[in-house]
Amino acid sequence: MSNLWREGLSVNKPRWVILLIDMIIVVVSFLASYVLIFKHRGGVEPDALRIQLILVSTIYLFCFLIMGTFKGVIHKTGLRELQRMVFAIGLGYFSSVLICKVLEWIQPSFLHAAFPFSDTQLLFHALIAGFGMTFSRVFYRALYHELMWGGKDNRIPVILFGAGNMGNTTFHFIHTTSRTKYRIVAIMDDNPHRIGNRIQGFRIHDINKLNKEFVNRHGNAAELIVAIDNRAPERLNKVFKLAEPIPLVVKIIPDTARLLAGEVATRQIRSLRIEDLLGRKAIDLNNPAIASEMKDQIVLVTGGAGSIGSELVRQLIHTDLKQLIVLDQAESSLYDIQQELSASANFDRCLFMVGNVRDAQFMETLFEVYRPTYVFHAAAYKHVPLMEANPYESILTNVWGSYNVAQLADKYGVSKFVMVSTDKAVNPTNVMGATKRVAEIAISTVNMHSKTNFIVTRFGNVLGSNGSVIPLFEKQMLKGGPLTITDPNITRYFMTIPEACQLVQEAAVMGKGGEIFVFDMGEPVKIMDLAKQMIRLKGYNYPEDIDIKIVGLRPGEKIFEELLANGENTEKTYHEKIMIAKVNTPDLTLQKARIDQLCALAKTADPNSDKMKLVQLVKNIVPEYRSQNSVFETLDK
Repeated sequence: MSNLWREGLSVNKPRWVILLIDMIIVVVSFLASYVLIFKHRGGVEPDALRIQLILVSTIYLFCFLIMGTFKGVIHKTGLRELQRMVFAIGLGYFSSVLICKVLEWIQPSFLHAAFPFSDTQLLFHALIAGFGMTFSRVFYRALYHELMWGGKDNRIPVILFGAGNMGNTTFHFIHTTSRTKYRIVAIMDDNPHRIGNRIQGFRIHDINKLNKEFVNRHGNAAELIVAIDNRAPERLNKVFKLAEPIPLVVKIIPDTARLLAGEVATRQIRSLRIEDLLGRKAIDLNNPAIASEMKDQIVLVTGGAGSIGSELVRQLIHTDLKQLIVLDQAESSLYDIQQELSASANFDRCLFMVGNVRDAQFMETLFEVYRPTYVFHAAAYKHVPLMEANPYESILTNVWGSYNVAQLADKYGVSKFVMVSTDKAVNPTNVMGATKRVAEIAISTVNMHSKTNFIVTRFGNVLGSNGSVIPLFEKQMLKGGPLTITDPNITRYFMTIPEACQLVQEAAVMGKGGEIFVFDMGEPVKIMDLAKQMIRLKGYNYPEDIDIKIVGLRPGEKIFEELLANGENTEKTYHEKIMIAKVNTPDLTLQKARIDQLCALAKTADPNSDKMKLVQLVKNIVPEYRSQNSVFETLDK
């Protein structure tokens, strides 16, 4: 029987049926109001009742047709539909009073029996009719929801965090989506002005009272859906930490604009990601000057298939540049980014080239033929343990490769050259960081006598980049753990890939030559805390489901990393989150000679037997370089 009801309710009713029901309510309301009023005024007169009923019903029918009260989907009745219905009832009432007064004054013979009309009765009728129509719609909607969804035990009970506009919109979105898999059992907020109020009968509770006892009292919720516009990481962190010990799976609704535009389905309510809990507000670098700066430029991106380079290409392709040259030695990765961007409107302006920045002849030909005006140099080897074991490769790519491209940029009159560096170049303890610092110095030596503006961007670890800790943890969790951490006290600065790429572009606009730009990246993140958060974000418990194992520091690895070396300071720029590092680089002429010597040796050295000699030259250029947990520690003695 209930299935028949559900089938009947699930079909949208014809408009004439809704109009007929409304008119029945109008007729019944008129009869009730007439009897209630006139039985105290000498009794009911059937002839007058009949004529008045026909006249008033006709007026209301025209008002309903004008206002379109019958056109809405009843089980989705909302505030706008109810407002339209109230306006129609009000129009019907005032029209009835006006027309009846005019007819009463004219006194036509065929309506003589209908007079006098009662203003009180007309008002009473409008109130009863309005209540009846409202009740019918609310009752139908409640019945629809109960029969369609009330028996679905498999719907997930959820707590909704957010009682503002976003939360209210999300509430209606979930309750009016026929295929929803969620059932809201409680609403919470952190705004004291909202706590204690109600949304659709749900009392708004204080998020600070979220605990196991609260969840048990409110439908044993399994998930918490975040529905707020202000997604400051510290706010999300607080909610996550409250939900973590219960445990509740924390999910987040897409932004309001997409929700209101109807672009969101309940399946798009996504799990909270580690980027959401970065520990600071995302740095917003949206600058219209970037698009203006790139207009009609020929742009070369080295390392264009890597984590930073590929995102940089994704952002640059939307600008009105003349040509975008994407260079990388990794053929498969270059193919992937080529296929990804093939649907872009500016794809015909892109050129994808397989090549190596260490190949002097190849790079010379590239600059000579295509004459790039902007160079974003993101090609580098970055994995600390691998580069510690292979200093020859690190020097050839990170030092000579960067030096080679910089010299060609100078030779062929590139307007701006922006190099991607790392916080590991500061007080380096490993070959990778030291070679990146040598590359920074090499760029400075070219900048001394060049018309090209050479700029360096230096930032911390990039969330989600190839080989970084986030993908590593995800792979380890797929295998059931444990997650491996080198030291329980190890900390890192983090930023997202889009942030990093925006910095690079901002530096291209802001830089005048010779600067090293650094981010205000907030507080460093403890990797142990990051691992625990990732375990919970994936719905597991630590250490019951997935454990964390301490494996010891890798060769060359630091416990703490910094963005500035000892003795360095910064000066402000027009963006509060971007600073210029005042780097202490002694005697660039001498450093140039040392770098030339290093590059010359690297081109002819034996990768194995000349390791110590190569690293010693690096240490001569970067005196603050002190090896840790490495065979190269002997050179420091």
